Amino acid sequence: MFVCVHNAGRSQMAAGFLTALSGGRVEVRSAGSAPAETLNPVAVEAMAEVGIDINAQRPKVLTAGAVEASDVVVTMGCGDACPFVPGVRYEDWELDDPAGQPIEKVREVRDDIRRRIEHLLTELLPT
Repeated sequence: MFVCVHNAGRSQMAAGFLTALSGGRVEVRSAGSAPAETLNPVAVEAMAEVGIDINAQRPKVLTAGAVEASDVVVTMGCGDACPFVPGVRYEDWELDDPAGQPIEKVREVRDDIRRRIEHLLTELLPT
């Protein structure tokens, strides 16, 4: 599960990468502590540049049930808004917020997320 404040940029890009790069072998969730109305259009554009379409996704509210159903929760700047569930693995990824940023900056965030997802996949699917 990927969690950021608005669930409109970072967490949606991470979910898109994990879905695509895992070939559907990982159940992916994303949510926000204060979800936006729509996705960040620049994040959608940046992902489309690498062949991943996240345009149909919608920001979702973070729920305790979604956290409980997850094996790994990756937070991205949501602070203490994410509920703690014993037995769930947590990681905090310090990533710049792409909101209001030009495409060049969003590409940097996107590429950083991809590297982190590739590493995470080596842990989740070691074979």
